[in-house]
Amino acid sequence: MSVVAHRGASEDAPEHTLAAYRKAIEDGADALECDVRLTADGHLVCVHDRRVNRTSNGRGAVSALELADLASLDFGSWKEEALGSGALGSGALGSGALGSAGPGSGTFGSEAPDRQGGVFGGEAPDRQNEDPERTSVLTLERLLELVADADRRVELAIETKHPTRWAGQVEERLVELLGRFGYTKPAMSADQPSPVRVMSFSARSLHRVRTAAPAIPVVYLMQFLTPRYRDGRLPAGVGIAGPGIRILRAHPEYVAKAHRAGNQVHVWTVNEPDDVVLCQELGVDAVITNRPKQVRMQLGLG
Repeated sequence: MSVVAHRGASEDAPEHTLAAYRKAIEDGADALECDVRLTADGHLVCVHDRRVNRTSNGRGAVSALELADLASLDFGSWKEEALGSGALGSGALGSGALGSAGPGSGTFGSEAPDRQGGVFGGEAPDRQNEDPERTSVLTLERLLELVADADRRVELAIETKHPTRWAGQVEERLVELLGRFGYTKPAMSADQPSPVRVMSFSARSLHRVRTAAPAIPVVYLMQFLTPRYRDGRLPAGVGIAGPGIRILRAHPEYVAKAHRAGNQVHVWTVNEPDDVVLCQELGVDAVITNRPKQVRMQLGLG
């Protein structure tokens, strides 16, 4: 069972930062997961929410900001503040505070640090001694460079976020960027599939990717198990199901149905030990988790 680091090792470092992804690679994660959004000046950046309010000291929609605007923000101090206050300690994480969230939603809810007016507790964070790898916005291009420089095979699962004002431009820019890194070429063999896959809750987004780059595998993310796909089938051209862990808790038989239909199953967000056991018993192909090191240790891989 492949272990995929959700937004990097996001239990230990600020999500979607270079530090989180370096830590995930060090922890032995088989793959890295990221969300991408398109800035106003056409750059793909790794940010989950539509707005930057939750994970930075700024405000506004990613799609309305330019890369230079995002580069001036602090995307990491909120994590240090939360860890320091214990708000995201083992209790919060154990109860799934970093866990299952639907498309476009924030994941911390009431646990989110207070950043009134774009500042932390009424005071701007001290950035003199910060580590830019823990605080700077991360572009997808930089993450692809990190994966390319790794001393072992590290896969990358890229989620496109919809709806967005840029619609098909997101997939167009994504395929263009993946092509520059050689990921749009056909796989060398069946034993060595593409190390990059694209995920989305939007079937239309996946169709755009498949049309422009048939060699890139795609994953259909599901927050709910609709009657249309209950038998294990997926939208045309999709070979990987991406159900939330709540679906498997309620419908454990789904994994076998998906496998009988010829599809893999990649489950998010699997943080609890009991859920890891469930996925292992059901034969899930990959688990997406905030804590790759702990999951690998539980599976006897670390």
